[in-house]
Amino acid sequence: MEPVDMTEMQPDKQEAVDVASWVSVCPGGLWRVQRNETHEWTQQISSNAADDASCLTNGCPKLGSLCRVKVQLKAQTDDSDGPPSTKENEKMAVTAATDLVPTPILRRQDAVLQVPLGDWTTLRLGEGQCDITEACLEGMRAGEKCEIQLIPIGTGPEASLHQPSYGDLPLVATVELQAFTPGKESWEMTPTERWEWVKLHKERGGGRFRSGDIWGATDSYSRALKLLIPLCGLVGEVEDTNCLEETHQIPSSDQLKIKKAELHSNLSLCQLKLNQPQRARDNAAKATQLEPGASKAWYRLGQACQKLNELDEAKEAFKKLLEIQPDLPAAVKALKEIMSREKERNVQLGLRLSKMFS
Repeated sequence: MEPVDMTEMQPDKQEAVDVASWVSVCPGGLWRVQRNETHEWTQQISSNAADDASCLTNGCPKLGSLCRVKVQLKAQTDDSDGPPSTKENEKMAVTAATDLVPTPILRRQDAVLQVPLGDWTTLRLGEGQCDITEACLEGMRAGEKCEIQLIPIGTGPEASLHQPSYGDLPLVATVELQAFTPGKESWEMTPTERWEWVKLHKERGGGRFRSGDIWGATDSYSRALKLLIPLCGLVGEVEDTNCLEETHQIPSSDQLKIKKAELHSNLSLCQLKLNQPQRARDNAAKATQLEPGASKAWYRLGQACQKLNELDEAKEAFKKLLEIQPDLPAAVKALKEIMSREKERNVQLGLRLSKMFS
């Protein structure tokens, strides 16, 4: 979607509608989002704030941008469609003219929108606090407001483990972007900046997993991998040219390879818990290729193959695990289960063959 150029808008108000849809992840599962965007442009509220605010309203937010945003359910917006009060105008002008500070927000398993509803909140784009809101902000400019519809996805393996129930679906909400600070595209970042983001997402993924937010952990590990994959290639190129001063604050290419394996392995564990064995197998396999001595990855590969009834592959994975950690009880037990299932499978096959030739 191409954003509307601010210079083409009339001073009072003009509107244009654009429609887009995507899938976002919430603590309760996956939701389909449809955005009906209404561009609403307003003049600067305070002339004293105009110069300070100009750098906050140019273009769209990027990775790392601090975004001043208000999210409301439709029932709330129906009650507040009138013009903002003088007090609110003053607050907005002050906010636009000063540095924004991220709002501390706790994630809730029983909520879809992971931001306080009806209040101005400051989010750092790219952190993944609220995937739905961030996806909206990526294509918005300061002063824009869009309406979104939210529908939970299905009841299969892609759906939620603990999907909260809602009376009226789809949920309808508005997202309004007041102001934002400059950010960067991922390709504009230095290796050190990318590495800081990778560490943040990996750490956050672990915290979410421990708190039971499996979908959130999956999202965090995926964000970390998205930034780490090109970083591995970039660091390798820099090392080949001996320009070590550009990467002295980040791990070596071999160390990054291990981190990448850990992220694939962590993703595999999340996907096992979300009943996504195919994806779990693929990520565990990538982890074992990157780090052949990763015992957790071999165990998760074996588990995923078992769920997919790929018994030969599962057996090989657990045997490899026992080479790394001999007599590991979990691996020994898994191998016994596989041999039992193979024996049962062979008995059933023998019965079918005997019926064919009897």
